[in-house]
Amino acid sequence: MKAPNVDVVVIGGGLAGLCCAIHLAKHKFKVVLVEKNNYPKHKVCGEYVSNEVLPYLDYLGFDPFTFGAKAITKFQLTTHNNKSIEAKLPLGGFGISRYKMDYELFLLAQKEGVNVIQDSVVDVQFNNDVFRTTMKVNDVVRSKLVVGAFGKRSNLDIQFKRDFIKKKSPYLGVKVHVKGEFPENKVALHNFKGGYCGVSKIENNHINLCYITSLDAFKVYKDIHHFQEAIVFKNELLKTIFKSSNQVFDHPLTISQISFETKKPVENHMIMCGDSAGMIHPLCGNGMGMAIRSAKLASDVMIEYLNQNIPTREKLESAYIKSWKNNFKLRLSVGHTIAYLFRQDWLAPKLLVLLRRLPFLVPQIIRMTHGKPIKVK
Repeated sequence: MKAPNVDVVVIGGGLAGLCCAIHLAKHKFKVVLVEKNNYPKHKVCGEYVSNEVLPYLDYLGFDPFTFGAKAITKFQLTTHNNKSIEAKLPLGGFGISRYKMDYELFLLAQKEGVNVIQDSVVDVQFNNDVFRTTMKVNDVVRSKLVVGAFGKRSNLDIQFKRDFIKKKSPYLGVKVHVKGEFPENKVALHNFKGGYCGVSKIENNHINLCYITSLDAFKVYKDIHHFQEAIVFKNELLKTIFKSSNQVFDHPLTISQISFETKKPVENHMIMCGDSAGMIHPLCGNGMGMAIRSAKLASDVMIEYLNQNIPTREKLESAYIKSWKNNFKLRLSVGHTIAYLFRQDWLAPKLLVLLRRLPFLVPQIIRMTHGKPIKVK
């Protein structure tokens, strides 16, 4: 077996993959990042990020507010029958599009010396303590470590026979950017029967509207337009936003087969990062923050391993699994519970009445699905 060409191959150039690659490159390791799509590119995403990640982004050399991100301090929740509650976000956050954020992180990765290759990975083999990553067009790359940051669902998940991929994924995501009136310091979560929609301002004074629904609720209708008219617009605030704004996209972006099943943080000796390691329900509004934090966790243990401070691969994998669970297990559990409760149409309005009577619960629930500011050494 030939010696590795590089230290780390990162598969997937979303938030987790890019942050991980930048972090490793800053420590002078040789990194190849493989991303199948061109930058910039829109993605179905809520585009709200918790301020917990700001210290880490600053360490990487990225300031979202330089690129027009909107500071968010308030949260609004409504039910399908138009009951509403508002609260102050304990830590706050910011709104920025994946189109802009991913692109600027990609440029930063290149500046830090990451070799970014536009290609698709078709196979990853691990033998004699060396990975062989095979790409569709480019050559095989040998590496000491591989990071799987290829998102919610990938052909690689099928190839690696990951447990979650065997189960049905009955959710559909839809996103549009619009121009209209909406407070730039607020993120709103509007429920409708069978789903919920996140609303927040991003750069260029655009509004991101991103909703998730069950396929069972959606497939009764002919298309997105009919579904929105019949179901989504029963929520009056959502109807007002959609009807009073002008769509920026020619067509809505969609993604299907979204899975919230439990995933393993290490798979076939690969360090899984971002949505590849686990997804929190969009109802909790912090998937981007989790992806960025997971990049920090993965990078920290890989740097220790590459510097021979962690002596074996087994201990590296155990350290990452422990760190990942310590940071995200409670969040994911709370996220599943909240999403389940609000899917019960009869129960959601009653929960909102309870939260109105006990308003101190709202910030506490938000804290349980968010983390404290990331500490950077």
